Amino acid sequence: MPVSEAASLEAQVDQWRTYLRHRQAIHPVDVAELEDHLREQIATLTSAGLAGDEAFLVAVKRMGSLDALSREFAREHSQRLWKQLVVVPEDSPTDRPWARSEAIVAFGLAVAAAATVKAPSLFALQLDTHPSFYARNAGLLVLPWLAAYFAWKRQLDARTLGSLAAAFVAAAVFANVHPSTSGGSTEVLLALHLPIVLWQLIGITYAGGRWGEVAGRMDFVRFSGELFIYYVLIALGGGVLTAFMAMIFEAIGIDVEPHFQSWLLPCGAAGAVVVASWLVEAKQSVIENMAPVLTRLFTPLVTAVLLVFLGTVLFTGRGIDIQRDVLIAFDLLLVLVLGLLLYSVSARDPREPPGAFDMLQVVLVVSALVADAVALWAIVGRISELGLTPNRVAAFGENVILLVNLAWSAVLYVRFIGNRTSFSELERWQTRYVPVYAAWAAIVVVLFPPLFAYR
Repeated sequence: MPVSEAASLEAQVDQWRTYLRHRQAIHPVDVAELEDHLREQIATLTSAGLAGDEAFLVAVKRMGSLDALSREFAREHSQRLWKQLVVVPEDSPTDRPWARSEAIVAFGLAVAAAATVKAPSLFALQLDTHPSFYARNAGLLVLPWLAAYFAWKRQLDARTLGSLAAAFVAAAVFANVHPSTSGGSTEVLLALHLPIVLWQLIGITYAGGRWGEVAGRMDFVRFSGELFIYYVLIALGGGVLTAFMAMIFEAIGIDVEPHFQSWLLPCGAAGAVVVASWLVEAKQSVIENMAPVLTRLFTPLVTAVLLVFLGTVLFTGRGIDIQRDVLIAFDLLLVLVLGLLLYSVSARDPREPPGAFDMLQVVLVVSALVADAVALWAIVGRISELGLTPNRVAAFGENVILLVNLAWSAVLYVRFIGNRTSFSELERWQTRYVPVYAAWAAIVVVLFPPLFAYR
């Protein structure tokens, strides 16, 4: 093989290897084995007379999709499951220093996040006396450390790091530049929407240069679901541990509850974000399907709730009483539906034909679409009757965004079931729509306070 052709082939293999390493479903220890298989295929094809570039393309095609490879390795190496939950596999000694370093970095950043949460108290900004400050800055006190973890792990270049740092600084400015109005709607909206904007920055950092790709965004969607589950599990475990500690100290006449509230709870909640992220990253290759499993469980339940609700509205003829709490609950329900849709999409093999669960998903999406339309109608009626307020405008925008997403998702799902389009179209639509939520959240954070006179 000519030198130039060999160099081109090595460059292609290196690019394939790099892409494979970014796939969170495949453990790093398996990359070398996959590369050996690929090179064997290439050698066989080149000996049969194919050029290097042609042999590479054919070999990659024969290897199959990365999702298929993930399933193959999950089956062939299932004996590693319990080992990987606790220790680094014995058959990968070269990975031990890296795994140990990653754990040290993660726990160090978790401690830094915990310390940052308590740092404002040095300036007499206590949680109980200045709740407004903590509500505005909760995400800014924690998420930059999570971004630092992914920036270190993905080895981001200086230009990307500078852009991310500038974005976090800008977010801090907008979070604190507006005057504080106790109980004001715009302040509450800022506190609720700023974390959405910051989470987009985490996604860009997590993707490590792949944010523009469907696969990169879908990986971040999967990570977000797994992180939520891990965080809840850590919180439940922390709650049990705290209860036991309170009981045993109470037995000797010491009340430790004030220390829990002022130190353990805020510091633990902040540090757990980084620790849970590290756990997802470290163990994703063996337990990455928790969110899709829960999706299978809750999809029929949520569908039943929505159908009963819509049936009740139709039977009784009652409209929705649009108050702040009702709006929040309604939006959370629609976000839950969207989450169920996202994680069912992330776990599904696009090549499989439509099945019963796909039919159920269509019923869920259409039910949510109707419920969203009913809520929007009530919001419009409320605005026309009582005028514009920050809450009503924010709720209107969010429900319009959800309506567009659910409507086109329903169209794509129906077309897929009718064999008129591929399932990949639905996946592309969902991942490309993700930045829309962050864009609307940024509008609420930046423009709403001055537009509504900080009330």
